[in-house]
Amino acid sequence: MILQGKKVAIFVDQLYQEMEVWYPYYRLVEAGAVVDLVAAEAGKSYPSKLGYPCVSHKSYDQVSAADYDGVVAPGGFAPDFIRRHPKANQFISDMDGQGKLVAAICHGLWCCCSANVLRGKHCTSFFAIKDDVVNAGGIWEDSEVVVDGNLVSARKPDDLPAFMRAAMHVLTRRSNA
Repeated sequence: MILQGKKVAIFVDQLYQEMEVWYPYYRLVEAGAVVDLVAAEAGKSYPSKLGYPCVSHKSYDQVSAADYDGVVAPGGFAPDFIRRHPKANQFISDMDGQGKLVAAICHGLWCCCSANVLRGKHCTSFFAIKDDVVNAGGIWEDSEVVVDGNLVSARKPDDLPAFMRAAMHVLTRRSNA
């Protein structure tokens, strides 16, 4: 179990993209990581774009970047709701500041825009938010996955295998200390 001892937060909110939450969740769990689904309210059920429920384990008020090795921001329309919470933005900013994994796929990079962690970093996203990413200081490219230090980004659900390989590589680069 290559991620034994690692702890990752996956942010969730209404209208999340199903595969961009559940594929990372189960892939990380399978590799031995402890994964918390984190949202505005703990214990609340958030429906996906297709209505599939996701019950959050913890709220933004209950988590601290000091306790995690990584964070995943999924796509769908959830990022537009996630980034409205200052504590969610602060969590991503703190994770980045500590050099820990910040992984975002599709529209998830909106969370990184609002957390002000993109300036000067190479990244990718769903093409529709390219202007937002560039205006936030990101160096956008149309690639399956882009890794810039601790930032891992991808465009869409088809990119999930490469996205998770890259995210897990970043997690294993960091010591368990």
